[in-house]
Amino acid sequence: MEEIQEIRALKIGEKVPDFEIDAYFPDKKDLGKIKFSDVFKKGKWLVLFFYPADYTFVCPTELSDIGEKYEEICKEGAELISMSTDTSFVHLAWQGAEKLLSDIKYPMGADPTHVVSKTFGVYDDASGLSYRGSFIMDPDGKLAASEVNFFSVGRNSDELLRKLKAFKYVKDNPLQVCPAKWEPGKKTLTPGKDLVGNVAAELA
Repeated sequence: MEEIQEIRALKIGEKVPDFEIDAYFPDKKDLGKIKFSDVFKKGKWLVLFFYPADYTFVCPTELSDIGEKYEEICKEGAELISMSTDTSFVHLAWQGAEKLLSDIKYPMGADPTHVVSKTFGVYDDASGLSYRGSFIMDPDGKLAASEVNFFSVGRNSDELLRKLKAFKYVKDNPLQVCPAKWEPGKKTLTPGKDLVGNVAAELA
């Protein structure tokens, strides 16, 4: 009997495997595939938005919320893919039935084999579902940000978009860092000995 190889979860800064996934495209009302490397080849960032399952309760509120930010996410040079362990056929049926999802445009990725969920460390063996995981990858294919929540509490897409903007800024300005609640146009910090113990004065 062939031994099943354990999948190790990615760590921050590591390069993401070049997955090719099945997806449903609500904007085209069609099924297809997405290859991660094709996103990165276009110089884009990639945001993966894992949720437990279709035809559930908190999930459509999250997908609707992030859908309201999709246009702005695209303007930031990123692609967004929602992900669950359902098939793309189930995505098609659910998006057509649930009114909260009627206006979403982003691809809905399918992970019925659980390989992608396990790679990102969000797979729950007991339920066979994914936790609520949000991940940001830079155009080099490296994992820049990770957030994982339990099933019962939905996320706020405002913070995910803020983090995307912040990670973009520091990639373009590697000598600077973004303080808490940073938004574009606000002050950043330049680490160095003169800043030690003087952060409040620098931000004033």
